[in-house]
Amino acid sequence: MLKNLKARLIRLSREHVPFDPSQLNDPVAAKTKWTPAKGGGANFKTHNLVQVNMNRMKFSSSLGAKIFYSLFLLMGLGLAVVFLYQQLAKNNSGFTFDLLFPSLFGLFFAVVGGLLLYFGTKPIVFEKSSGYFWKGRKNPETVYNMSEVKDYVKLKDIYALQIISEYIKSSKSSYYSYELNLVLNDASRINVIDHGNLKKIRKDTLKLSQFLRKPVWDATIY
Repeated sequence: MLKNLKARLIRLSREHVPFDPSQLNDPVAAKTKWTPAKGGGANFKTHNLVQVNMNRMKFSSSLGAKIFYSLFLLMGLGLAVVFLYQQLAKNNSGFTFDLLFPSLFGLFFAVVGGLLLYFGTKPIVFEKSSGYFWKGRKNPETVYNMSEVKDYVKLKDIYALQIISEYIKSSKSSYYSYELNLVLNDASRINVIDHGNLKKIRKDTLKLSQFLRKPVWDATIY
């Protein structure tokens, strides 16, 4: 127990020490932000890196993430059906708002689960043949209006791969989440993934670094 407390205190103390980019000896690193690019994050692994072919790598949502999102959807639908059935069995006067209200509670969870499943499973792609990185179901090369693709950048504009940590604390739990961000030539950033498995983040980032031939800036090892 004392060991766990000591380790936790060490982690907390490290969180308050800002990363010093001068250690990287790079002018772009000096201009890059080292705070989270995306607030929040999961305490479990949400994505796996997959090499589709020689010219394409992508992050796919993990099985655990899909199960988590699907549970929200299925539980919500189940609650809606159960509540509606129970109310109909007790009331033969037809549909009223009071009758439907409990079911709306279940439908709310179903909608949340559906949105999590839709956005949580969107493709995250690095493709050499098109020369693009993008997040979403539309390849930038196939759309007429580029505003339809929210997160995309040309691979040649990627300068480095950044790994940073974020300590997340709530009334019920606390944990670390780790971001993989793309650092662009102008020192701006695009978040790629954000989850709680540092070992997996590092492993996938190393593979991606070799694929893109870009350096890794891992602020979690300093």
